[in-house]
Parts: sequence; C-alpha cells; structure tokens
Amino acid sequence: MSAAPRARPKYYEFNLANHWPPAVLSIVHRITGALLFFPLLPLALWILQSTLGSEQGYGRWHALLAHPLAKLVAIGAAWAYAHHFFAGLRYLVLDMHLGMGKGPARASALAVFAAEALAVALVAWRLW
Repeated sequence: MSAAPRARPKYYEFNLANHWPPAVLSIVHRITGALLFFPLLPLALWILQSTLGSEQGYGRWHALLAHPLAKLVAIGAAWAYAHHFFAGLRYLVLDMHLGMGKGPARASALAVFAAEALAVALVAWRLW
C-alpha cells in the first residue's frame, strides 16, 4: 500500500513563452511599475528641475536627448509607461468583474499588448 515517492523537479523552467498571455501581462505589469517608480521617476524629476532651472540646463538636456541612444532609452521608457497604463486600465475593468472568463481575459491581454505596441510605435515615429 505504500506508494513510491514521485521525483520532484530539480528546477522550475520560467520561460515566459510557455505562459498564458494574462500571466505574462501580470508579470510585466509588476516589472514596469517598479521601473517607473524607482529609476525613471527620479530621473524625470531631475531632468525637469534642470531644464526649468536655466537655459543652459535645457540646452544640455536637449543636446543629450538628440543622441540616438538616448532616443532608444526614451522609447523604452515610453514602452514601460504604455504597458503599465494599458494593463492598469485592464485591471480596473477586471475589478468591475467584466471579462473574467478565460477567453475574454486572454483577448483583453492581447489587446493590451497591441495597444502598447501601437503607442510605442507612435512615440518612436515622433522621436525619429
């Protein structure tokens, strides 16, 4: 009557490609929230302070942000904001108990990914 113990997995394969879209959306929503709060918010406030402080500060940041690498960083920040914004709207709708089923949840997660891609494409088009 004793059953042999089953072998436990030695590791958990955390490959986002194997997860459902709502799970990936939730994980990335948390990551972008942390990125927006810690490194991006203080940096944005520092840039705002120095650009409003003097004309030389504005010129310095204007010249720096004209560099292609700085534009890529700005596009990355726009992606983080767009993802966090649209996913947050999705979670507000889910809090109203709309779209709670498996199919609608998957569709809304894919819609968030499409909306953020469109928003980032518009920002990238405007920057370049």
